[in-house]
Amino acid sequence: MNPIIKELEDQYKKSDIPAVNPGDTVKVFVRIVEGNKERIQAFEGTVIKEHGAGINRTITVRKVFQGIGVERVFLLNSPRIDKITVLRRGDVRRSKLYYLRERSGKATRIREKIEKR
Repeated sequence: MNPIIKELEDQYKKSDIPAVNPGDTVKVFVRIVEGNKERIQAFEGTVIKEHGAGINRTITVRKVFQGIGVERVFLLNSPRIDKITVLRRGDVRRSKLYYLRERSGKATRIREKIEKR
């Protein structure tokens, strides 16, 4: 990688991003501007996809709201993202969980990863 590009990327990279993997249940706090006011809105759901690397890394988070599946893509190093908290670690065997789109209710449950002490 070009050292100039690496230096620029390191300047904008966030250091407080937790390790997020597909299957994890996360709460993403996003800054939203309405008129001249700014507020923070939480988006809680399951990570179904990771994409990219470095400063261009994104995650796709899916939640079901009022019976309708809502997916949102978050750029992890964006200044709009206030913080990300991992609520549950999911134990899945694949990197893209697109199969959750066709499922509903209890069929969308993901096993929780048991951490070693």
